[in-house]
Amino acid sequence: MAADREAQFQQLEDLSQEDLARFILSMIHRMNIHHTLWFRETEHQLGMERALDILEQVTQQSSRIEIQRLGKVLGFEVQDGIPKPLLDLPREKLLELTGEIGKNWLAMDGLWFQAIERAYGMNDAKRCNDSCWNRFSQVEARFIKSFLGLPERPGLEGLKQALGYRMYSRINKQSIIDESPTSIIFQMNDCRVQSARQRKGLDDYPCKSAGLVEYSRFAWGIDDRIRTECVGCPPDEHPQEWFCAWRFILEE
Repeated sequence: MAADREAQFQQLEDLSQEDLARFILSMIHRMNIHHTLWFRETEHQLGMERALDILEQVTQQSSRIEIQRLGKVLGFEVQDGIPKPLLDLPREKLLELTGEIGKNWLAMDGLWFQAIERAYGMNDAKRCNDSCWNRFSQVEARFIKSFLGLPERPGLEGLKQALGYRMYSRINKQSIIDESPTSIIFQMNDCRVQSARQRKGLDDYPCKSAGLVEYSRFAWGIDDRIRTECVGCPPDEHPQEWFCAWRFILEE
């Protein structure tokens, strides 16, 4: 009992090396969550468009501040807001890293879905999933558009380029068909989630409800003249060469 009371009042300076490292990771997670909550509340109070403007501004500023401070403590050089050790990696390692980050992102997404499904069932998990994609697709569109320096209305060519920079673009296989001067078809030829289900002998995950929100919001975020149509997405039947396909139409 006395030992428990002592542990209860343990100071940060008394933590073991391992526990101190774990605490630092916990601080980073909490900071990321706080960042997200600020965005979510700004969207609630001011609307999505204003929230995206502020998110982009704050992210650029906070990233530079964070990297500079980490570099000072950990002893790495920072060049134009980027850790020098990252710049010094071979290109093939940087490309490999994009894939591993994409896999981590997808694993996190799946863990959230599974945790809600276990606790509250499939319907609630799908509701949360679809609402999340509604917001994330708009955030991703804004960040990619800014990163690429695309104009306000870059048209289908801008959308084609932006689709190659999405989080899953390095872990899935996708293709684009120029259907007409005013339309393209995007195909997800290999989906990491659906392929894994196939290997386990499971049916396709019915992701159409999320896809309808995801792709329309992403395309709209790149150019608000683009309308999205679903060619096919599970639970729809689909050919072997793709899991889902989407038509993007530029309307003047």
